[in-house]
Amino acid sequence: QVQLVESGGGPVQADGSRRLSCVVSSYGYYSNNCIGWFRQAPGKEREGVSGIEISYGSTYYADSVKGRFTISRDKDKNTVYLQMNSLKPEDTAMYYCAAVGSRHTCGDMWWRPEAYTYWGQGTQVTVSS
Repeated sequence: QVQLVESGGGPVQADGSRRLSCVVSSYGYYSNNCIGWFRQAPGKEREGVSGIEISYGSTYYADSVKGRFTISRDKDKNTVYLQMNSLKPEDTAMYYCAAVGSRHTCGDMWWRPEAYTYWGQGTQVTVSS
C-alpha cells in the first residue's frame, strides 16, 4: 500500500511563501507516476493546483496559481514539492498531494481528482491579510 505524506503547511501572511512537501513511500509508485497537488477550502470543491510527471518532468498549473507556484521533484527522496510564493488569502485551504498509479503522462487529466488513486492526509495553509 503506497502512502503519501504532506508537510509544510501553516499560517502565513499575504505575499509570503511556503513550501509543501509530499513524500511517496514506494519508489515504484513514485517513479512511474503523475503526482498532483489539490486544495479544498471549506464549502468548496477540491480543485487541482498543479501536477508533475515524475518520469518526464512536465509540469502543469491552474491559472489561479500560474506564476506564483512551482512544482518540482526530487527523485532521490521520492518527494514532490510545491513552492508557493506571493500567497493570497484566497489560497487558504487544505492542500493534498495525490498519486495516480502507473502512468507516465498526466497532461490530459492532472486536474481531475477522480483520476487519482492514492491521497495524503492533507496539510493546512492559512493566509492572512
